[in-house]
Amino acid sequence: MVKEFVARGADLELKSIRKEFPGFVAIENLDLVVPAGEFFALLGPSGCGKTTTLRLVAGLETPTKGKILIGKKDVTETKPHERPVNTVFQSYALFPHMTVLENVAFGLKQRKIQDPLAKAKEALNLVQLAHLAERKPQQLSGGQQQRVALARALVNRPSLLLLDEPLGALDLKLRREMQIELKAIQMEVGLTFLHVTHDQEEAMDMADTVAVMNQGRIEQMGAPEALYDRPKTVFVSKFLGQSNLFVGDVTEKSGNSISIDVAGNKISVPKDRAEKHSGKIAIGFRPEKATFHVKKPTASADKNVIGPGEIIDIRFTGVSNQYLIEIPELGEITVFAQNMGQSPVIELGEKVWVSWSVDHSFGLSDLPNGMVEA
Repeated sequence: MVKEFVARGADLELKSIRKEFPGFVAIENLDLVVPAGEFFALLGPSGCGKTTTLRLVAGLETPTKGKILIGKKDVTETKPHERPVNTVFQSYALFPHMTVLENVAFGLKQRKIQDPLAKAKEALNLVQLAHLAERKPQQLSGGQQQRVALARALVNRPSLLLLDEPLGALDLKLRREMQIELKAIQMEVGLTFLHVTHDQEEAMDMADTVAVMNQGRIEQMGAPEALYDRPKTVFVSKFLGQSNLFVGDVTEKSGNSISIDVAGNKISVPKDRAEKHSGKIAIGFRPEKATFHVKKPTASADKNVIGPGEIIDIRFTGVSNQYLIEIPELGEITVFAQNMGQSPVIELGEKVWVSWSVDHSFGLSDLPNGMVEA
């Protein structure tokens, strides 16, 4: 462990943040608390407000309303260079005429910090690049350049490190390697990381907590496993992975579950996994939670069964086969079958039924676009 860089990160708090630009509102009444020492991800599509949020924290934008606190200190009006914050960008932004060591030491020299080169070497040790200290950035791979950018940020020992799509320019294999390294470094140095990304896998792989943003608001926030297993809105269910959704009126309530009728198919969800218990609701399940059968399985209180339908598309993705099944009056259903060397069904046009555990269903608070509540 590099003791020089072990520090307690500061907590971050955004209070009733609103950010207006000419003609539109980028952030709408955002409240957020990021505990000290946590790896926190802001996840969402382009234009959802996640990068604007990061720029507000960095001091590169000023909120129209609200307050920003870092380590309990109000920094809303504080200049960017006076905040205990550093940012790592997707573009690396390294000086091409300087060596790796000089790039990392640059900020320390500008601030007239004592022993800048020694501190820069310690930062390079942390990202395992000390042996490349005398090379120029163009002599490094993309992953190595990103680690230099990370070392340059860490050498200033900020309380809060902001990461703006830092792995977006890397290829898939290198991106996954860097995900592991980033998480390991964050745990070692003990800083608070605020990571902005549109990559669902990246957010779920690294973050302790994920906040899914949509149209300037946080739709849902929690541990990655909880968000994936129990999405609460249509947007989260679709953006964080894939989902099959059904909409119908609640027709039955038992002790522990509620059921809807969709074109004569009974689909159930546990009450404690549903946001609404009456009226018209949406119930969904994840594609990997389902199984399909060439013979109709027996329905039961703990199993949902729909069908028959026709397999209209099969896609091999490596770890699984993805089946698209068209069921009359229900539409297209996606089912993932793990690649175990032999697929349960391999023929297009095969007639199948789909089943999944009621406990794997989830009930949402809203309805898909174009549908209205009764």
